[in-house]
Amino acid sequence: MDSTSQGNPLQPADRDYVSALASGLDIIMAFDNAHPRMTLSEVAERTGMNRAKARRFLLTLHALGYVYKEQRYFELAPKVLQLGYSYLASNNHRSVIQKFLERITAQCGESSSLGVLDGDEVIYLARSSAPHRLMAITLSVGTRLPAAHTSMGRVLLAQLSNQELDTYLNNLPLKRYTDKTIIDTLTLKNCIKKVRKQGYAIVDQELDSGLRSLAVPAFDANGKLLGAINISTNAVRVNISTLLKTYLPILQETASEICTSITS
Repeated sequence: MDSTSQGNPLQPADRDYVSALASGLDIIMAFDNAHPRMTLSEVAERTGMNRAKARRFLLTLHALGYVYKEQRYFELAPKVLQLGYSYLASNNHRSVIQKFLERITAQCGESSSLGVLDGDEVIYLARSSAPHRLMAITLSVGTRLPAAHTSMGRVLLAQLSNQELDTYLNNLPLKRYTDKTIIDTLTLKNCIKKVRKQGYAIVDQELDSGLRSLAVPAFDANGKLLGAINISTNAVRVNISTLLKTYLPILQETASEICTSITS
């Protein structure tokens, strides 16, 4: 469940559901780091569409400037970035939170981010990076990571009701990333309930060996969930005790200031 969704979403069988729009977005989302450039057949296979349908959508996106076409290959055009920018531009709280994240980095020398829940993933909306690199991949605005194995993801999942959490976890495929990754659904559920009770989450090297992170939820003045803010660090350099005694108060104080600074 998206943390910012309102009401019950339409289902594909509903009369107001526009399947053509959904298919067009499926085409765009089929391109990723592992598939930046694809043939028609590859796009059709990744989206589950037949070749004729995939071809029509690709050519339409090409005509609109969202896709480049070079002989047999298709790739996303820079115009696609306008879709993401529209979201960021419409969230005027992001620039305010960015300043808070930069202050966190200045205080503790570690990277800090704001993320929201989007399906099974956490998507980064703002980030203040420390000089040292923590993961093999580069984390930046727009990066997606599996929610179940990140501190921000668990904080956001803890905001779900018991019924919503059960439904979410029952449909969630769990993948092992390191020898510390929780892959048992019941264990993960109990972990998230503990996060709900204590108000923060620590994830220790479950997603990437050496990566340790701490997160708390961030709300606006009206109690609306804005997302989660975190501090991520190297497990060798910073132990759990330091996370709890030094970094947690910084995050909690920042979340409190965000709450008093932003209104819906």
